[in-house]
Amino acid sequence: MDDVQTPVKTEAGASSPASPPSIEPRVTEFLRLGVLALFAYWSLTLVAPFAIIAIWAGILAVALYPAFKALTALLGGRPRLAAATITLLALAVIAGPLAAIALSFAEAVQALLGKLAAGTFAVPAPPDAVRDWPLIGDWLHTAWTQASGNLEATLQRLAPSLLQAGGTVLGKIAGIGLDLIGFIVSVIIAGFLFRPGPRLGEGLKLFARRVAGERGAGFVDLAAATIRNVARGVIGVALLQALLAGLAFSLFAIPAASVLAFAVLIFCIVQIGPAPVLLPVAIWAWMSMETRAALGLTLILVFIGLIDNVLKPMLVARGLKTPMLVILAGVIGGTLSYGLIGLFLGPIVLGVFYDLVVAWMGSTRREDEA
Repeated sequence: MDDVQTPVKTEAGASSPASPPSIEPRVTEFLRLGVLALFAYWSLTLVAPFAIIAIWAGILAVALYPAFKALTALLGGRPRLAAATITLLALAVIAGPLAAIALSFAEAVQALLGKLAAGTFAVPAPPDAVRDWPLIGDWLHTAWTQASGNLEATLQRLAPSLLQAGGTVLGKIAGIGLDLIGFIVSVIIAGFLFRPGPRLGEGLKLFARRVAGERGAGFVDLAAATIRNVARGVIGVALLQALLAGLAFSLFAIPAASVLAFAVLIFCIVQIGPAPVLLPVAIWAWMSMETRAALGLTLILVFIGLIDNVLKPMLVARGLKTPMLVILAGVIGGTLSYGLIGLFLGPIVLGVFYDLVVAWMGSTRREDEA
């Protein structure tokens, strides 16, 4: 019967019931997993302050590796010289203009706050056409009129809200310097990742194979392709358009040129395009500048607006299938979470995650159909 235990022979020849299985191996396994988890958590806490910089450096290395490989062949097989050249060019082309835009933006905000503190800031009277705007026309016209007639009283009435918002703005401005330092450090670290890049890539593929088989290695290749597409086709073109727009605004003495250039950068990253900024500037130019100057500025702005239509098909190896909503969420979430680096890191990370999920769902569907 099932209740009867099978006797076992002992050394003395007597039979005894079988002993229950020992739990010692299980306890040992749990202890091993616990120690491994403890060291993993400890390691993560040690590298957490540098994680964002390291991730951004890795993304830059992946995005710029084709240029490094081509430059190495052009220089006769000198990878160190090619890595140094790419790093210097990245600092000059990416970090330099970005630092100029960010610092000019900070200076513009500080100048505005200084005028408000000194009482020299004046608000012009609103045009009558504002009343005809739907929903908010009357309210906006009334508030605008009060601000233009008695700015001091308006500021006193809005003082609590302005103080709270001003503290947040000043905190963000103070963090711009640290973000720029982190951005520059990321570019420098990326320069040291070019030479061991293939070995690091093979290591990632090996780890992915251990986790998900051959499908994992395919996901690594897909992630690299998505990084290059988003970094070059979205971030790179947006930086170029913002840089050219900032130069044009400064050349033609457009007010708040740095703020407008930063707005161009944001609109281009979220795939809306620079038109919401360039079109009002062109209209203002025809209303406030001479005909030749307005015509020249308009031609330059049209050229800047059409750049992405020419460069994106050349820079994006495969069609960029990441939805605009995903990129927009990455821009907003990345900026709120990680500051200036998050502005570029967010859309790339979310774009990679979106493409990986879509590829995983597609491969699973094909396996089910098979």
